[in-house]
Amino acid sequence: MKKESAKLKTVIPSGGKDVSFFEAVFEVVRQIPKGKVTSYGAIAEALGTKGSARMVGWAMNQSHFVKPAVPAHRVVNRQGRLSGKMHFSPPERMQELLEKEGIQIVEDQIIDFQKHFWDPNEMS
Repeated sequence: MKKESAKLKTVIPSGGKDVSFFEAVFEVVRQIPKGKVTSYGAIAEALGTKGSARMVGWAMNQSHFVKPAVPAHRVVNRQGRLSGKMHFSPPERMQELLEKEGIQIVEDQIIDFQKHFWDPNEMS
């Protein structure tokens, strides 16, 4: 258990101890650089909860109402597909935002996904 909370503190810049899971997810997503994407599973692993990729997805569904803003468009599935686009209004908005950042997408698939992938587990 200590290992998980220590890992969480390396992700959360404030080092806060009473951070909800959703808030921790939002903090990680805010760190994704423009022009990069990450996956639900990579975020879950960075938070020390490897099996909770679906919970990260639920957090992304709620992120549209959070301040400061959370760049949820930068979170995709492990294959680089825009699996969460239906939660954007309109659904094409996710692709539009990624394309503005220089990411090419064809049929909901990021081209050169590994080139654009940002791994939160490799944060210094």
